[in-house]
Amino acid sequence: MFNKDEVRTRFAPSPTGYMHVGNLRTALYAYLIAKSKGGKFILRIEDTDQERYVEGAVDIIYKTLKDTGLIWDEGPDIGGPVGPYIQSQRRDIYKKYAEELVERGGAYYCFCTKERLEEMRRIHEASGMPNKYDGHCRHLSKEEVNELLAKGVPYVIRQKIPETGETTFHDEVFGDITAPNETLDDNILIKTDGLPTYNFANVIDDHLMGITHVVRGIEYLSSTPKYNLLYEAFGWEIPTYIHCPPVMKDATQKLSKRNGDASYEDLINKGYLTEAVLNYIALLGWSPGGEREIYTLPEMVKVFDISGISKSPAIFDNNKLDWINGEYIRAMSLEKFHEIALPWIKKGVKSETDTKLIAEVLQPRCVKLSDIPEQLDFIDKLPDYSADLYVSKKMKTNYQNSLSSLKEAKAVLEKLTDWTRDNIHEALFGLAASLQVKNGIVLWPVRVALSGKQFTPGGAVEIAVMLGRDESLSRIDKGIELLKKVQ
Repeated sequence: MFNKDEVRTRFAPSPTGYMHVGNLRTALYAYLIAKSKGGKFILRIEDTDQERYVEGAVDIIYKTLKDTGLIWDEGPDIGGPVGPYIQSQRRDIYKKYAEELVERGGAYYCFCTKERLEEMRRIHEASGMPNKYDGHCRHLSKEEVNELLAKGVPYVIRQKIPETGETTFHDEVFGDITAPNETLDDNILIKTDGLPTYNFANVIDDHLMGITHVVRGIEYLSSTPKYNLLYEAFGWEIPTYIHCPPVMKDATQKLSKRNGDASYEDLINKGYLTEAVLNYIALLGWSPGGEREIYTLPEMVKVFDISGISKSPAIFDNNKLDWINGEYIRAMSLEKFHEIALPWIKKGVKSETDTKLIAEVLQPRCVKLSDIPEQLDFIDKLPDYSADLYVSKKMKTNYQNSLSSLKEAKAVLEKLTDWTRDNIHEALFGLAASLQVKNGIVLWPVRVALSGKQFTPGGAVEIAVMLGRDESLSRIDKGIELLKKVQ
């Protein structure tokens, strides 16, 4: 079996599509709790809701967890002492425990038809009452139940909630929470198809798999009293609960898969790095304390503590993610950045060019990889641009001095036989010195002529190297002709 003294957490996603940011955060916190205490992280697939099952979704779960480094110790693909780890393969287990719960008096058979339940729902709705099962089958005698079962009448098994009193549970984030039992519904444990509901299966599985810490979203907080009652009815030890506040799009809207909000795959496709995404998601509702915000996964394991999880909803801040992503990019070696940036560079540049130089120029300024193609679109072809770009109050350039600078720059650059970065730098900066003007008077118009853009990933020198001698001189000629027209 398993070591009963070790911390055991689980990530139990439903295979319904992409890995949403909130789901990944749940997996991360469960992983960090286990690993920070030397415990085990278990992966379980909760696929009892077959109508929502999406083909290929399990593979997405595997890939996302592997990409982010959240490697499980037990799971469907590698096995373990308490498998199977896919709920649909545990069907007989749930039925057995549901029947045991009936014998213990904690559950009962319900034979109500869909029509009766629908009529009850309409009555509750019309009267403004919450739709709660009325306990119609709750007090059937054993003989009546057996007779209906023998006739093959369809049934579900419902939890028998105490009609009086209250249920209190403790959550590590929200403290002690009490719910009057009369407000709780006799929810279904086993459906007519013999499969369990989430509310039942997760309790059975968590117990049988020895889960000590249950990490999940705050939306399950209201159902936890029912889970506690199930644990108590079986005489089982109740796990430690950690309910996490939601990740919000803004102050009023939750991030939602249905609304097309960020999944892990979306963020990677937008050019964010896996390490940066994981780092940012960790900070969505958890604080390590202090000013530091950049943490690798092993560093998170060392500092993670449940007490750092906030009660307040976390707002997904793209600007903060951009900053963290930029920090990871700048911390890379040039070789590594060149490697990951190369596919994006090739999207922006089709012609032969020095991609290593482009990466070197991009790295100090790059926020996310998907910004790269647009920044390089001038290399293959000079865009049409307005002469107004040559006018800069900051650089104190205007049509007249820009035209003069371009003519002078062309003259010194034409003399270069060895078109290197150092030689171009010396020629242009030397020109500014000889003209006794600020560097920007020369460099700004040259950069505009070479790129046709107001903002570029590098300066005039780097762009000239990227374009090569002939293309650079040709573009400076075009800049001169454009400025002559506005004189």
